[in-house]
Amino acid sequence: MKVIGTAGHVDHGKSTLVLALTGIDPDRLAEEKAREMTIDLGFAWLTLPDGETVGVIDVPGHIDFIKNMLAGVGGIDAALFVIAADEGVMPQTREHLAILDLLQVSAGVVALTMIDMIRNDPDWLELVQADVSEALEGTALASAPIVPVSARTGQGLDVLKATIAGVLSQVPERRDTGKPRLPVDRAFSVAGFGTVVTGTLSDGALEVGQEVELVPSGLRARVRGLQTHKQKLERAVPGSRVAVNLSGVSKEQVNRGDVVALPGALRPTVLVDVTLRMVSDLAKALEHNQPVDFYCGAAEVEARTRLLGAESLGAGETGWVQLRLARPVAVQRGDRFILRQASPSRTLGGGRVVNPYPGRRWRRFRPEVLAMLRALESGDPPGIFVQALRREEPATYGQVLAASSLDKTSALDAFLQLVREKHVVVLDKDWVAPAAFDVDHETSPGVPSAESWGKGTISAADKQRVAALQSLLTAETWAELQQRLQVILAGFHRQAPLRPGMPREELKSRLQGKRQTWSLRFFNDLIGGLVAEGLVGDEGAVVRLADHEARLSSKQQADVDRLFKLFAATPYAPPTVPECIAAVGDDVFQWLLDSDRLVRVGEDVVFAPEIYEAMLQRILEHLQTTGSITVAQVRDTFGTSRKYALALMEHLDAKHITRRVGDERVLRKGGATNPSGLL
Repeated sequence: MKVIGTAGHVDHGKSTLVLALTGIDPDRLAEEKAREMTIDLGFAWLTLPDGETVGVIDVPGHIDFIKNMLAGVGGIDAALFVIAADEGVMPQTREHLAILDLLQVSAGVVALTMIDMIRNDPDWLELVQADVSEALEGTALASAPIVPVSARTGQGLDVLKATIAGVLSQVPERRDTGKPRLPVDRAFSVAGFGTVVTGTLSDGALEVGQEVELVPSGLRARVRGLQTHKQKLERAVPGSRVAVNLSGVSKEQVNRGDVVALPGALRPTVLVDVTLRMVSDLAKALEHNQPVDFYCGAAEVEARTRLLGAESLGAGETGWVQLRLARPVAVQRGDRFILRQASPSRTLGGGRVVNPYPGRRWRRFRPEVLAMLRALESGDPPGIFVQALRREEPATYGQVLAASSLDKTSALDAFLQLVREKHVVVLDKDWVAPAAFDVDHETSPGVPSAESWGKGTISAADKQRVAALQSLLTAETWAELQQRLQVILAGFHRQAPLRPGMPREELKSRLQGKRQTWSLRFFNDLIGGLVAEGLVGDEGAVVRLADHEARLSSKQQADVDRLFKLFAATPYAPPTVPECIAAVGDDVFQWLLDSDRLVRVGEDVVFAPEIYEAMLQRILEHLQTTGSITVAQVRDTFGTSRKYALALMEHLDAKHITRRVGDERVLRKGGATNPSGLL
């Protein structure tokens, strides 16, 4: 199903021609009928000679209503370009033609209307046709056929319908990516039904009963009903003019330019990277930071320009521009747009969205930024996928798919190729190649081939596993993170050579920096990937370089030996923590604890591990025999002081081995069966 839209100067007979072709008056407003001039968008439908029904959008031709015209032409497949034979090419003829050219509407028919007004001057018609052909030259409509017609007498209407059918037959069907978008060009209420929105559906189908989201507001609604050309539908397909009855939202909550989409499928944005072409008759060059009006789909929003590769853009020039929008809009990569100047009102240029989610303002004249934009413009799926990942990383597969605007098959083919060629790194610990993939395990272990995907050999379950991947990086970022991690850990080891490693949370904070917040899942996958590369050792609470091993100097070892002699001399009343630190120093003392050479049972009390184990076993035997034990009994059993006995029993309480009952300790349930792991 396809849609055509009118264009042309005011009073050249666009609405009259639509009425003659369709039998439907597109002027629906009382003011339009009173003024005999189209003010807002009008809608109709036309059955062509081949039986195909196409939607028709009638747009106003007056310069005061150019905003409404732009809201209508963004979603058309072909233009019905109307020029009055008695007047020929006029100012709005040229501006509408420039807009169609900037939007790259290359399919179209020129209807040379009102030929009944010049029926007595056949030479004039020939001159007008030549003038029109000259105006079209060099534009997207340069090859459009010109059909003389009269809406009043009906002359040429059958030829016009046949010509429209021939042009539309060459227009490819709208793509179906499974992510429907309906830019809202009209919202109204119907008694007994509620809110109805209309637009031209793209990128996917809508079905009755579906939950949908209005972007950018984020409001949720449900599709209560669907109509195309007043015919009820259960399912609307891409390319059709659709009226959607929505439950859950009021008419006042919907604005022209909102987009109906599936929940979570489309994100609003206030920064957009575009390729921009200026009109050929531009009076004054576009400057950096210039205020403009941005039109895309049915949306209109004020914006500021950031010229990324030039100081200014003159007539007919093309350049890279980042647009900073005054409010969020919903756009996708590949969407066409128009820029206009508000005062005096004129079209400046237009082009295509290449990056709907830059995420940040780019610095001007940066070669890497311009290279990225060229890759996105090329339309090469692997290039688009990797650039989307670069903007989002670390990212889930779903995030990259959404940011790329690729259809699912193209995105997966691109992903598999990028992984196989080692441009993209998958860190998910459970990622293995599906068995159905044709894999060269010697050159690409765990990496499926794109060819096997294209042959359809991958199962639905394997497709789901790919789609569920959580931890993707570009190869460049992976290499950078490896280098940064080694620098961070090496510095930590130099400062604390006797520590077993850097605390996990501290390393995560240092690696991600202040501009990002990594999920714990991604960080754990990252560490797992680094372990697999042989770069680090994962000790649970701490992470170290793979070759790091704490070693004492000869002096430190001598100090430790002297300290352990003191422990051996009075095993049940050993040196206190302050005495240990005084003997060997803070770092060495911490190393003794980290390496389990000492067991800390209290703030000031430590034991040698073999003594601690022996004391624990004797206490457990006593409890199992008598049922309880006191601190005094522990003191007397080991010939120690109350300080050591109390610290040990409070330690066992904290470890849930014992429980205090008055002045006694008793075994907790299960405490005697699993006393290990206390060191």
